[in-house]
Amino acid sequence: MDEVIKICAKYLVLVPVLVNLYILWSLDRSGRRRMFLIILAGGILSLILAGIGSQLFSDPRPEFKDHVTPLFGHSDDNGFPSDHTLLASFLALVAYTYSKRIGYGLVAVALVIGWARVAAHVHHAVDIAGSFLITAIAYFVVTKLLTRYLGSDQSK
Repeated sequence: MDEVIKICAKYLVLVPVLVNLYILWSLDRSGRRRMFLIILAGGILSLILAGIGSQLFSDPRPEFKDHVTPLFGHSDDNGFPSDHTLLASFLALVAYTYSKRIGYGLVAVALVIGWARVAAHVHHAVDIAGSFLITAIAYFVVTKLLTRYLGSDQSK
């Protein structure tokens, strides 16, 4: 079971990346432009909010706080928020813009990634929840601004 946890915690993040690349490839030029803008602006905003969040909330990694041995090596920085979950949850929301079914599937993948990172003792649940909250805020702000200034998405 430890090997499954390690694979999910470290490599499952490739699934939302590849799925979003497929969606991007399948859109027309206008849809690609809009999706690229959502990813770029939302990704930057997510990283800014994550940086602010990590300054406001300190959560030492389980290895240091709970004195448990992680299943794999990791950085010894603040565990809040989880970068892997941040990326996966943001890309799940981007995919949701274009396909509710795929978006829900990728939210499930992001939850599995978060669970695996907690099970691997490299994050606490609050780090995972924080990642989802940060990306939801970034996604909401960026999509509202794009809709306001560029109009609604015609590629759906």
